[in-house]
Amino acid sequence: MSEDALLNWLLDSDPSLRWQVERDLVGAPPQVWQATRGQVSTEGDGARLLALQDPDGQWAGGAFFPAGFDFTEPTADEPAGQPWTATTWTLNTLREWGTDAAALGDTAERLAVNSRWEYDDLPYWGGEVDCCINAWTLANGAWLGVDVAPLAGWFAEHQLADGGWNCEWVEGSTRSSFPSTLNSLKGLLWYEELTGDDSLRAVRRTGEEYLLRRRLLHRLSTGEPVAPWVTDFGYPFRAAYSALNATDYFRRAALHDDRAPDPRLAEAVEVVRRRQRPDGSWLQEHPQRGAVWFAEDVPAGQPSRWLTLHGLRVLRWWDGAGPGQYT
Repeated sequence: MSEDALLNWLLDSDPSLRWQVERDLVGAPPQVWQATRGQVSTEGDGARLLALQDPDGQWAGGAFFPAGFDFTEPTADEPAGQPWTATTWTLNTLREWGTDAAALGDTAERLAVNSRWEYDDLPYWGGEVDCCINAWTLANGAWLGVDVAPLAGWFAEHQLADGGWNCEWVEGSTRSSFPSTLNSLKGLLWYEELTGDDSLRAVRRTGEEYLLRRRLLHRLSTGEPVAPWVTDFGYPFRAAYSALNATDYFRRAALHDDRAPDPRLAEAVEVVRRRQRPDGSWLQEHPQRGAVWFAEDVPAGQPSRWLTLHGLRVLRWWDGAGPGQYT
């Protein structure tokens, strides 16, 4: 595809994706992309997710898992893998799609009253022990106007000696993990963007160093690739780590902090570049299994508009080209 054809293909999409293409790739005036963003809660996939909310403020009757989820055995009705229909996953999606928090009304208050974590029956907005879950709760709370400052402080208290985080810390792990660290960083950045509170920026920068020292791809001890999944791209990202997910985070963080791209990102950016097809798109390679409300992207092997948005956004930022200098 020509560049114009590629952009037109991306623009022929749901409002949740289209406004980001308008802002980050086309360079449309704010009044244009903001108008499209306003449609997320009233039409298309965003409106569909909002309509699926339970009267108590939850989705699928649970905080992280659907109500009644069988933790032992998948069934014919429940595809193997983490289900993606419960409250936290749905809030993550709506937030990342740019849904106006006002469209959720008193959701925050209803969740405070009605939603408890599956772990120890803890109250929803207080978080629990998993750093990824706490990061999503931090971002979602800041988005919906909840005072989640105590949860933000949790990340400073639970940062490991090597600079990152690991969801298995509660089981005794003292070494950080790539996915846990990236998800924690994303939550901290969302919190800072939404609240203006930069008191944990040094904590975030230390976490970024954990990944940068490893060039986002390698074990520090041996220099070997950390795992094959680093170069597998799938949308939605959800909790998964990939070079694309990580470089898009560093793009957003650098723009927020008004910093130049860190040279240690170069190898990971080239992984993203090599995955681009001759027509300019990226393929859906590794969609995660598990029950969903509806398909948010194409099946494996098909060109993905969502991955193409993220890929182009990273490359334009890195190369310093085009209008993509937006958060």
